[in-house]
Amino acid sequence: MNTLKAGKKMPEFSGIDQYGNEIRSKDLLGKPLIVFFYPKASTPGCTAQVCDLNNNLAQWKDLGFIVLGISADSVRRQHNFSEKYGLDFPLIADTEKSIINKFGVWGEKKFMGRTYDGIHRTTFLIDEKGKITHVIDKVKTKTHTQQILEIIKKQ
Repeated sequence: MNTLKAGKKMPEFSGIDQYGNEIRSKDLLGKPLIVFFYPKASTPGCTAQVCDLNNNLAQWKDLGFIVLGISADSVRRQHNFSEKYGLDFPLIADTEKSIINKFGVWGEKKFMGRTYDGIHRTTFLIDEKGKITHVIDKVKTKTHTQQILEIIKKQ
C-alpha cells in the first residue's frame, strides 16, 4: 500500500455518487476538502463515522469545507446508506477501485486472525488548490469531526 502523503497533490479522478451524479476532482478545487475513504456502507464503524460528519455538516459548510466519502460499494448500496441516515454529502461508488488506488488506501488488512485485502479507513484534508495538507490514518469513527477540528486548529 502506497498511501498519498501530506504535501502531495490530490490525484485527478471522477466517480459517480449515490444519486448518479458525476463528481470530478477538478470541480472540487477552490474550497477545502474532507475526502474520506471507508470500508463498507452500513457497517457499525462506517455508520458512526459518516453520521458524525453529517451531524456536523453545518459546521463544515461554515468553515468552507466540502465533505466527500468514497468506498467500493455500489451506487445502489451508497444510495440506500445515504437515504437511511439522511446523509447530505456525496458518497462515491468506486466499485473499480480506481480512486481508492490513486489515493493508495487499498491493501492488506488483518481482522480476527484473518488476512485480506480491503480499504484502509483514511481521511485526507485537502486545501483549495488541491494539495493534501493532512492524512488521518487512525480515524476515530465516533468522534471524527472533533479529530479533524483539532488538526485544522493546529494548521
